[in-house]
Amino acid sequence: MSSLTKLRKYIDIGANLTDLMYTGVYNGTKKHDNDLEHVLQRSWKFGLEKMIITAGNYEESKVALDLANKDDRLYSTVGCHPTRCLEFEKENSPTEYLDLLRRVIEDGKSKVVAIGECGLDYDRVQFCPIDIQKKYFELQLSLSQEFKLPLFLHCRNAAEDLYSILSKYKLHGVVHSFDGTIEEAMRFIELGYYIGLNGCSLKTKENLETVASLPSDRILLETDCPWCEIRPSHAGYQYILKEHQCISTKKEKWQADFMVKSRNEPSNIRQVFDVVSKIRSDDPDTLSNIIYENTLNLFFNLK
Repeated sequence: MSSLTKLRKYIDIGANLTDLMYTGVYNGTKKHDNDLEHVLQRSWKFGLEKMIITAGNYEESKVALDLANKDDRLYSTVGCHPTRCLEFEKENSPTEYLDLLRRVIEDGKSKVVAIGECGLDYDRVQFCPIDIQKKYFELQLSLSQEFKLPLFLHCRNAAEDLYSILSKYKLHGVVHSFDGTIEEAMRFIELGYYIGLNGCSLKTKENLETVASLPSDRILLETDCPWCEIRPSHAGYQYILKEHQCISTKKEKWQADFMVKSRNEPSNIRQVFDVVSKIRSDDPDTLSNIIYENTLNLFFNLK
């Protein structure tokens, strides 16, 4: 690890640590021991100062908060992912489901730092129709208003409708895992939102051109682990420093000290920064500090 790398501080704004992969379960089959503690230790070792555990529904919101309560460096979100918004109409009425989310926020006090993951996903409408997504996304905005918390937003092939809804409210937050155009990004930025970047934001040449054009004071970093790793086939992969290309093993040959192949981890936020910093004209150390301050300003200076 270089001396410059040691100076950099990272905050992963989107880590899906409630995912069963971190308990060793893949597609319903147990492959190895629960290794979340090893994953976290690697993260702290490689410069992570804080992590926000992302929740995708009521049950995950409870689990994320429980995890966050175990470490001063962990925080969590509360919300319902667009592809899961039918949950508002299943076991509970919409208002009752919203009340369940509200109770987790109240229980979380200073640990819950955002409402989400919520938003719109038009690539996977087979899981939830567009009209239902829009209805219960807008309902969740009331939680952001009530608790003065930022939004952790999901947007897939839905930038126009997401913008249209957000423009009706004076809220703030981040459009996470951004993979849209610079024109779409700037519209969200003009509303006061930040842009969250991970491996899915760095796949193509066009993605890299968008990231290179973003204003530095609107950039946040995330891994979206265990998803969104930067793969060798991605346009951004060539910019990852060799010292950040970590050794991994297949899940069937799991070892505590190594990453699991194709399972992303928060410590790989260094790879995201490598790519973002290489394709921009900013001084890397200056950019690192700006992104760190951006994250503090959005999530941790509100209490």
